[in-house]
Amino acid sequence: MDIYSILEEIFTYHESSAIIFTRLSFWIFFTVLLAGYLFIYKKTHLAKSLYLLGFSIFFYYKSSGIYFLLLLFSTTLDFHLAKAIYGSRRALARKLLVALSVTVNLGLLAYFKYAYFFTSIINDFFGIQCRVVNIFSAVVNMATGAEKFDADSLILPIGISFYTFQILSYTIDVYRRKVKPVGSIIDFGFYVSFFPSLVAGPIVRAAEFIPQIYQKYSVTRREMWCAVFLILNGLVKKIAISDYISLNFVDRVFDNPELYTGFELLMGGYGYAIQIYCDFSGYTDIAIGVALLLGFRLPLNFNSPYCATGVRDFWRRWHISLSSWLRDYLYIPLGGSRKGKRRTYLNLMLTMLLGGLWHGASYKFIAWGGLHGLALAAGRFWGERRAALPWGKVRLPRFVLTLLTFHFVCFTWIFFRADDVSLALDFIWRIGAEFNLRAIPEIVSGYGLIFGLMLAAYVIHFLPQKLKARYREVFVGLPDVAKILAVLLVVFCIYQASSSELQPFIYFQF
Repeated sequence: MDIYSILEEIFTYHESSAIIFTRLSFWIFFTVLLAGYLFIYKKTHLAKSLYLLGFSIFFYYKSSGIYFLLLLFSTTLDFHLAKAIYGSRRALARKLLVALSVTVNLGLLAYFKYAYFFTSIINDFFGIQCRVVNIFSAVVNMATGAEKFDADSLILPIGISFYTFQILSYTIDVYRRKVKPVGSIIDFGFYVSFFPSLVAGPIVRAAEFIPQIYQKYSVTRREMWCAVFLILNGLVKKIAISDYISLNFVDRVFDNPELYTGFELLMGGYGYAIQIYCDFSGYTDIAIGVALLLGFRLPLNFNSPYCATGVRDFWRRWHISLSSWLRDYLYIPLGGSRKGKRRTYLNLMLTMLLGGLWHGASYKFIAWGGLHGLALAAGRFWGERRAALPWGKVRLPRFVLTLLTFHFVCFTWIFFRADDVSLALDFIWRIGAEFNLRAIPEIVSGYGLIFGLMLAAYVIHFLPQKLKARYREVFVGLPDVAKILAVLLVVFCIYQASSSELQPFIYFQF
């Protein structure tokens, strides 16, 4: 292969070879980035921002192709809108500008994410045959004078849900006078496109991240090894647990539930619960670790969510950056709990329904969000009424509350994972109707490795936080040679556990 072919391979987007954390291509990319960063990080913050911005845009281009132009468009638009919002003294002008930001950003998100969904609803309702046209591809084809992109199909750009919410939090916070607009479009572009969190979160607020841009690089030796630990932990979660369970059990059960007993379907539900947790929290662990090596601290996104003692507590632990975003930019602006009890219940339902729709253009996600909304409303109703009951002060043991919450969450995950609502209901019905107690010993024996891995993952998940912190500190406290050997051993084990075709992260589709 000549040098031209190598360069073409590096700088050309191929959907099958997108740069993601679990592929060797990412770690080559990150190694090259770090090699140059050693000469950049002591320079001015602008040089550092420009350097990391360039790599971040390249990362997103290699992940999404031509859709990196959408990211650049949103970044440029909101940089100027935020400055105009902050500089305007007229309340009406500020409201119109922030409304423009919300409309354009949510409009782009809605177009790419929900065009097929809403077109299908309109066609069914009116009995017509509207079709979706990829306006973005058509415009690019016109601009380049070539038919390079398919204008007849619409593809969801990776990470658009995450960076859209991140941009909106910035413009809304500028409007609320909580943050000042960024002075340089390079710094703002770096904040929006920072590659570790770009495609699947955590959703980073401007107030949390932008001040770090102007700080000197500072990572202690302990933090460096903590970052390595997080990266290894995330890779183990994703490849050795999530992908293995998915390919060898969960996907098979959900794709063909009629071929399995109710017990196998039940175990498939438990399997998906730990799969999606390990997949998404694994991504977050890697993102936080990679960002820390570069000198940036990203917020915690998961905190042992299945240890929650209620659905409200679950959402304080699961995808924390999204749940806090929905609270601050949707639930509270709707009125929160300030406008009476009925309005509070309505606001909870609307927030969770829209939170479900954020995950995907499908009735199943609306059903999933609605179930969580009902649970949150019921929990609040019970909290308000229990004191008036003679036995209302009696509290269930913590482990019972955790058990009930966990099974409710697992129940709702079935709607999240199934292809549609009817298949989810059929899946649930088959669990009870075709359980087959007599077959359990044989099933457990046949799936011994899978069930053992699931059990081990759950045991680790439910370990006390202090114990988890202790074994991290044990790793950090090892001599450097021992740490390097441990890293090599874990990498070798991950390689042995990996499938021939690495699976994309689940939340890339959202």
